[in-house]
Amino acid sequence: MVAKNPKIRLDRLLLEKGLASSQEKARALIYSGMVRVNQIPIAKPGKTVDSNLPVEVRQAEHPYVSRGGVKLEKALESFRIEVKDRIALDIGASTGGFSHCLLLRGIKRVYAIDVGYGQLAWEIRQDPRVKVMERKNARFLTPTDIGEPADFIVIDTSFISLKLIIPPLVPILKDQGEIVALIKPQFEVGKGKVGKGGVVRNDEDRKTVVENLIHFCNEIGFSVLGTIESPIQGAKGNREFFIHLKKFLFTAKTQRTQRESLLFNPVRGGIE
Repeated sequence: MVAKNPKIRLDRLLLEKGLASSQEKARALIYSGMVRVNQIPIAKPGKTVDSNLPVEVRQAEHPYVSRGGVKLEKALESFRIEVKDRIALDIGASTGGFSHCLLLRGIKRVYAIDVGYGQLAWEIRQDPRVKVMERKNARFLTPTDIGEPADFIVIDTSFISLKLIIPPLVPILKDQGEIVALIKPQFEVGKGKVGKGGVVRNDEDRKTVVENLIHFCNEIGFSVLGTIESPIQGAKGNREFFIHLKKFLFTAKTQRTQRESLLFNPVRGGIE
């Protein structure tokens, strides 16, 4: 039964129309981009819409709760990373696309960490291998919070630089542990270089972002094993990139050679 009030939150509307079994599931569907109102995709659960307009929930073209799983799948395959039986952190878990990808590949345990609340899809939340840590800012994460060392970390955060997210993770990550982080240039390049609609359009600016992050990660004790472009652009059309890190300190000479190889080798680097 549809509410009498013609204006209603989209997540509530899905519930009342029987298109979702819970408000949490409704939010996951909306965040994943599968919900359309009057043929227009809406990705905000709190958006108020006219309850008389047609609402459609489209089937996903992938097995994950969100398209983040598609992004991470490409990165894991490109970097040839095996995650089976590993202990992982998912920083910026949101609806759980990255976590879902790890679960389907046999991860032993994943800590789904997000500063927000109530976004993680029920399918992921109820999996016994998932430890949900909501309302948790990764900048202040400590080894005590986790209780065991992690050997793999994935990162998909917004509105903050990776230069603030990665350093606190160093003491939590095992020696030789790996990180796969999604680089979002719009949060790294500086406000003066972000164009209309929040999109970084200059190729040189994007390249500089990746180069600076490679240098930064080298300086704090990581080798950079590769960078690739994400197979899917960000919500506003930003080109995004993955960086593959391993906790190991290189010499200055090796760092310099590594940066040059990653930035200009189209096979391993992919930053053109």
